[in-house]
Amino acid sequence: MIFESLLIVGFALLLDFKFGDPTNKYHPTAWIGSFLAKLTPIIKNENPLMEKFGGVCIIVITSGLVILLLIVLDTGISFMTVDYASLIISVIAGGLLLKSTIAIRGMEKHAKSVLESLDEKNLGMARNNLSMIVKRNTSNLDRNHILSGVLESVSENTVDGITGPLFYYALFGLPGAFVYRVINTADSMIGYKTDFFKNIGWFAATCDSVLNYIPSRLTGMVMIISAAILQKNWKESYKIMIRDGKNTESPNAGYPMAALAGALETKFEKINHYRLGDGEIPITKEHVHSAISIMKLTSVLFFVIVTIPIIYILSLIGWWIYA
Repeated sequence: MIFESLLIVGFALLLDFKFGDPTNKYHPTAWIGSFLAKLTPIIKNENPLMEKFGGVCIIVITSGLVILLLIVLDTGISFMTVDYASLIISVIAGGLLLKSTIAIRGMEKHAKSVLESLDEKNLGMARNNLSMIVKRNTSNLDRNHILSGVLESVSENTVDGITGPLFYYALFGLPGAFVYRVINTADSMIGYKTDFFKNIGWFAATCDSVLNYIPSRLTGMVMIISAAILQKNWKESYKIMIRDGKNTESPNAGYPMAALAGALETKFEKINHYRLGDGEIPITKEHVHSAISIMKLTSVLFFVIVTIPIIYILSLIGWWIYA
């Protein structure tokens, strides 16, 4: 069990580092997003309580379907009579599925697309590319705020797209990773406080905040270790994370963002919302490349420092219960 789980995570990380994301046509997360998009208009109602109830139903129905499909797949694999064949197929299928909840190379690709636009001095395209990875209005951002947005997105999405799924895979297997992905995707689609979404998306936003509470803080700590290994300012990273981690409207997003801001000795700013860090120097593309390196190393270290111990401890508990 331990060996199989570790092989699945290792294979998923290897796939993502090597190949990145498939096209939306083949991406389970894109299917989840499409399904959520179809359910959302159905539950729109003049009654706020009915909308909130509908928001709960969206998460429960989508999560339930995903779990059911995973159970069916696992049952089908378990019926195979040859143990080694069953293990190999389980690792391949599990790795492919877990990989679909992870987006290391995808985040790198989005970040570099913004840099390429800035290199071409095309602020309009850079703003458009940035809008693909942040929720804020990017239409009037200058170069420095565009780069700040990229760095903030890299740090926040280290949790949403990497460590969060790994954490819940370690606890609950593929169903845990996929339910996390359902909730995180729903939050990114409907978890807004606008008049249209405030009732429909409240449950998704609340669940996302609860689920990210531990992974965000663990990720911030692992980022500090990554900063030390990569010879960045890990002491400043720790200081800024402790001081500024709670300054964002989100109860979780500020911790990895503040850790990265401190490590890079710069300042992240979302106009009229928050400032993280003490740095005053203009942000450069070298900062972005350093952030990507920290994100990648954090992904590997999180697997080693957090995921493996959780899987091992839970396996020991299971062995002790059934012994």
